[in-house]
Amino acid sequence: MFKRILVSQLTERLNEPRRFIQIVVGPRQTGKTTAVLQALEELNIQQHFVSADDPNLVSTEWLRNEWEQARALAKTREAVLVVDEIQKIKNWSSIVKLLWDEDNRLFSKLKVILTGSSSLLLQKGLAESLMGRFEILYSPHWSYMECKEAFGYSLDDFLFFGGYPGAAVLIKDETRWARYMGSSIVEPTISQDILQMEEIRKPALLRSLFILGCGYSAQELSFTKMLGQLQDAGNTVTLAHYLELLGKANMLTGLQNFSGSQIRTRKSSPRFMVFDTSLMTYADGANKQRLLDSAADKGRLVESAVGAYLLARGKEEGFEVYWWRDRSNEVDFIIKKGSHLTAIEVKSGRVKNVGGSLVFKKLYPEALSLIVGSANLSLEDFLLGRKPLFI
Repeated sequence: MFKRILVSQLTERLNEPRRFIQIVVGPRQTGKTTAVLQALEELNIQQHFVSADDPNLVSTEWLRNEWEQARALAKTREAVLVVDEIQKIKNWSSIVKLLWDEDNRLFSKLKVILTGSSSLLLQKGLAESLMGRFEILYSPHWSYMECKEAFGYSLDDFLFFGGYPGAAVLIKDETRWARYMGSSIVEPTISQDILQMEEIRKPALLRSLFILGCGYSAQELSFTKMLGQLQDAGNTVTLAHYLELLGKANMLTGLQNFSGSQIRTRKSSPRFMVFDTSLMTYADGANKQRLLDSAADKGRLVESAVGAYLLARGKEEGFEVYWWRDRSNEVDFIIKKGSHLTAIEVKSGRVKNVGGSLVFKKLYPEALSLIVGSANLSLEDFLLGRKPLFI
């Protein structure tokens, strides 16, 4: 069975002395639970695995009872408690803080792993109660390298079907694949993750914004223009908030225009970007052959695949992803890590202005320039991680 890097990361941390709660977070259906189980198989350690998947059956009292069972295992030697989908327990962070601190006072040998598909709810709980007590491990969408090795994907397969491992067995039947994407990924993420985060007054608008944004992935669209294309859109503040929630749910984000001024960056029109190209193709509804035969459509898929790859690596490696435009000059992606800058242009077949990288380089001479799709750096080599992103 294929093992992601996440498995070795978990195994390494569980072999360390007990210091922090390990929290595994990422989009739905990316293999978080599988990775945890694979890591536990590699360890000679007692374990207690429970799932909070049914919010009607779990509570803080339920969690305390399960924790006590794990504590009993840890009385003689090390043990690990795994709570899957922790965010479904109301006020989960407060009880976890209480129980973890109790274990610290008692010098308990119990290690703890928490997983959650809703980074929205997890982030809220972590910020409220658990500061200084946890480490985060990310489970992003699967990369091209992982899909190629695990499922034998071609580059075109990856561009269309993206990085959801559970959907890989369905790619020979595009209709069935699309139904799976809708019922197992898109709708549960919106209805169970985002709408549970806070009161959303216009759920239909949130769904419409998702479809619109997927259709415009790799393109700039101002909030004013969004208002003109969405019914009952309200105002730009509402749209910006909904887009922020979609971003925290690892579905759709709006890249901001890079500038030396953070004020200008925040005020810029967003460039839509999906976190996985399968969300584009699902929302479009077109078949694989038609999308890939169209130079413009394939060009957007290529640019979105590069953007999704950068977003996934940025979250893990701690860099920010932007785009850049100044009048008619633009660069597809700007990534920033500390004082390091890299300008990334994607030769995708789409007709667009050229020369933006040269203009950007004059403004920021310290920046590294990469051209994905050139003779020196193919799209495949870039997505396989064969080129360093920073000097």
